[in-house]
Amino acid sequence: MRRITSSIRINDNLVLRPASTNYASGLIEAFEETWPEVGWAMPWIVTEKPFESQIYNFIEDTESKGRKGLLHHWIIVRPWDDTVLGLIGFDRITRSGKAIWNLGYWIRSSEQQHGIARLSTNAVLNWISEGGPICIELKVDPNNIPGHRTVLRIVKEWNGERYIEGDSAITISGIRTLHHCYLVNII
Repeated sequence: MRRITSSIRINDNLVLRPASTNYASGLIEAFEETWPEVGWAMPWIVTEKPFESQIYNFIEDTESKGRKGLLHHWIIVRPWDDTVLGLIGFDRITRSGKAIWNLGYWIRSSEQQHGIARLSTNAVLNWISEGGPICIELKVDPNNIPGHRTVLRIVKEWNGERYIEGDSAITISGIRTLHHCYLVNII
């Protein structure tokens, strides 16, 4: 079942807004603050090209596809001042042969270790589960310690599993790294 991407209010301090060019400048600012770590979450960024236009094009594309239910990306926002805290979303780039969606996210450096990833991933998994049973893929570079910890927490809380057959090499900033695959089956 296709759904359009809709806002998700997590609490008074955290809202997920559908990806929109309205947040492009805030997303670029958060991206600059978090470079180069953000490359783990956005391996398609070409470091030799200006990333402002790449991010703007990405947001335009995800905004359009979100209205059609083809992708689901949210800008993580602090509502009282509209500060962009990160990005989270589902896309169709999976490698396990089992999952329909791939879940990815990143949190800006200054806002990490405050539970934002935990709250946001739980919120979008609950949101996507409203459409019925589904299999979600999570990929993580095992060298990305905070990201790996978060994925392991998601797998534990959502009764997921390690899926070695879905491991694949992903190139980030010209370096190819084997990423571990995990699956969450929502029933």
